[in-house]
Amino acid sequence: MDFIRKNGAGLLLCLIIAIPAWFAGQAVPVIGGPVFAILAGMIITLILREKEPFTPGINYTSKKILQAAVVFLGFGMNLTEILAKGKQSLPIIVSTIATSLIIAFILYKALKLRTNNAILVGVGSSICGGSAIAATAPVIDASDEEVAQSISVIFLFNVAAALIFPALGAALGLSNGGFGLFAGTAINDTSSVTAAATAWDGIHGSNTLEAAAIVKMTRTLAIIPITLALAIWRGRKEKNKAGSTFSLKRSFPFFVLFFVLASVITTVFRLPAEVTAPLKELSKFLIVMAMAAIGLNTNIIKLVKTGAKPIFTGFCCWLGISLVSLGMQHILGIW
Repeated sequence: MDFIRKNGAGLLLCLIIAIPAWFAGQAVPVIGGPVFAILAGMIITLILREKEPFTPGINYTSKKILQAAVVFLGFGMNLTEILAKGKQSLPIIVSTIATSLIIAFILYKALKLRTNNAILVGVGSSICGGSAIAATAPVIDASDEEVAQSISVIFLFNVAAALIFPALGAALGLSNGGFGLFAGTAINDTSSVTAAATAWDGIHGSNTLEAAAIVKMTRTLAIIPITLALAIWRGRKEKNKAGSTFSLKRSFPFFVLFFVLASVITTVFRLPAEVTAPLKELSKFLIVMAMAAIGLNTNIIKLVKTGAKPIFTGFCCWLGISLVSLGMQHILGIW
């Protein structure tokens, strides 16, 4: 009862925002529910006269619910199937992830970006958009404003990729398999990968959607080593600041361990789609709900004023990933 009394109002507000945002995302998948939820949250927080009763529940949703969403995401990942079908794309995936992280690091130094902004944009661009940001944000203790800004940057280039890539792939003479690899490695978010692959299939009468989705799921596995590496980096950074002993136990993101455990359960017990599909949808809905909370904790005016550097970083990461994806295909003789 104490939990409900403390967090109930904020949880309910986030839920009320998440439900229409979820359906809006279903209707316009290239934008997606998380973006609708963040925008709605930012607008509502401008007109809320008294936010204090909602604050504990909003903060709980933006932290704990977000971590729960990442855990449930693991039930959608059969590791055996993903690695068996996606191993051809591994050299390209590794190259594009490395490219994005290097570009983000260089621009972090050159533009004097916030550390967390650089990490979230680099990881979101290279792995799986909003899901990667959702997994990484708690590990590096990113603020809701930093998460909202990074999600907005990723969204911008998701839409651009979904609209541009099918025509670009045709102009470059990509095969159906080549475009599946291109879409799966160079587009950030699953919904935008789906949109681009569906548009390609409609034009060419092919079936690249499944291949692109498998490549995208293979990329998602990179969440595990990236978050663990960031946890160790942050722990060592805090140790150097405080002069204390580094503790892996204290720094370890245990929700990522539960994500791995969910993936292992799905793989070992070969959970059928009837079981995993609802859990995957629950994960997506919880992410939308968490993004509503993040929007409620974000000042949209400040976000716009400080957005130029993260947007430029996102553009450079996106361009670098696209060029490396195409270049690696050429080197490997796929294109």
